[in-house]
Amino acid sequence: MTGGPDPAAPEGGAPRQVSLRQRLLARRKHDSEKAPLGDRLRSLVLKPAEADTASTAEGSPGPASLEELEAEVRSANDKERFIGLVAAPLAAAIGILVISALIVNDPPARLKDGRIDTLHVSLSLYHDLGGVILALSVLMLVTAMWRKRLYLGIVTALYGLAIFNLHYWGFGVPFILFSAWLLVRAYRLQRDLREATEGNPSRTGAQRPGRGATPRRSSANSRYTSPTGARKRSSAPKPGNKQQAR
Repeated sequence: MTGGPDPAAPEGGAPRQVSLRQRLLARRKHDSEKAPLGDRLRSLVLKPAEADTASTAEGSPGPASLEELEAEVRSANDKERFIGLVAAPLAAAIGILVISALIVNDPPARLKDGRIDTLHVSLSLYHDLGGVILALSVLMLVTAMWRKRLYLGIVTALYGLAIFNLHYWGFGVPFILFSAWLLVRAYRLQRDLREATEGNPSRTGAQRPGRGATPRRSSANSRYTSPTGARKRSSAPKPGNKQQAR
């Protein structure tokens, strides 16, 4: 039986020969000490909770201040503005191509036998539709320049739905996804701002009465007497004075 030298053998000593059977037994013992196959596959596919929590804690920045949240809610960031500025001219070009393709592929008004074709669409309707699509593209550009996240998401969603309803799904779906991303971000930022404002009552004005609210009056002191009551008491004669008068 042949075998290589044992790496655990002491230095200076003679190398000990390890048989093939001993190697197999050692390998089986090492495999039995490992985790089960299902757990190992699960750990490869799924991310451990501890590692996920640690990476989230390390990668996420500290809690944003109230001023930063207000600034983010008020205006879109550079990334959102850049995507909007790029999407607006693309939307105009896509709208022109789509309307041109619809006009070219529009069937004639009458069939060969002289009957009216129900699939024919008037050119004026295509022109009006093209004007609406171009107007949405201009609004998309304006809202992106002004950093209006919510309005940009609404205009982009309207444009994507318009192209989608024209059966050009490949052009409409990206705009719908972009609008959904903007609207979700706007909702999350509004939620974070509301939670941060509720945690800071001095910014909400809870301690200051609003326009329609009436200031609370302090409860009347039981020992307080009105001026009229004090006059009545002072004017009434005392019992001792009556006896002296008699």
